[in-house]
Amino acid sequence: MTTVNVPRTRDRRPGTGRVLTYVVVIAIALAIAVPIAWVLLASFKRKSEFYGSPWALPSGLHVQNYVDAFVTARMGQYFLTSVLVTLLGLALVLAVSVPAAYVIARYEFRGRGVVEVALLAGLFVNVNYIVVPIFLMLVGWDRALADALPGGFFIDNPGVLSLVYAATSIPFTIYLLAAYFRSIPTDYEEAAALDGASRFRIMTRVMLPMARPAVTTVVLFNFLAYWNDFIIALTLLPGDGKTLQVGLLNLMTAQKAAADYGRLYAGMVLVIVPVLIVYALIQRRLIEGMASGGVKG
Repeated sequence: MTTVNVPRTRDRRPGTGRVLTYVVVIAIALAIAVPIAWVLLASFKRKSEFYGSPWALPSGLHVQNYVDAFVTARMGQYFLTSVLVTLLGLALVLAVSVPAAYVIARYEFRGRGVVEVALLAGLFVNVNYIVVPIFLMLVGWDRALADALPGGFFIDNPGVLSLVYAATSIPFTIYLLAAYFRSIPTDYEEAAALDGASRFRIMTRVMLPMARPAVTTVVLFNFLAYWNDFIIALTLLPGDGKTLQVGLLNLMTAQKAAADYGRLYAGMVLVIVPVLIVYALIQRRLIEGMASGGVKG
């Protein structure tokens, strides 16, 4: 009598490690989603509803909170200033960092090692620690141009704030893009050169589309840094042209005294929603850029 050996089927039940991973991921997701949902619901509450249970749902969609925050509290003006500063800062940093990263990654030139060391050193400089020297430098430039520009130019100028944002984020942007450019094989450039493409055309038409995941990554990180900045914007824009973060602080101070929390939470939503929208639009390319750091074969 012959016996048939039946292969054992693997236990498909999730292991303890996988279950623990799921629990941790769900807990982190809830820790992020619950406060956002709570702020969103609170932004639709009337003033009297804040004196009851903080977890109670709003009785209706009181959109007047958003109207008051956007118009009366001037959050609409601050929102446009933040959008302008952020977009201009991103354009400046990409215009400088993409060519610089490509040259550092692909070309040999005298002083290249010094440039790379300087960029690495710039990664460890926290811009919040040098905001006072930057402010004093800009004030000195305004004083030097007092005869030509009595009203000043460098202080309380959103364009200058964008320039400061771009300049302080160049080391990180160049470092990340150069590392990605190095991971791309040179065969593509050689093929394009044989077809008669110039160096600039190779960079813009061949290398830049291939480095799109890395570009998306630096765009998101820099967007978050510019959009959420408070200290630099507070220092360099002391006038009425505030950014959304500084305007939110003023709104928070005013609404705490007036006990009108609905308008305050509406202002918070104006700060949070653009970040969520940007992340939702580019999350796939962000994951690709973070996962493509190795050398491609």
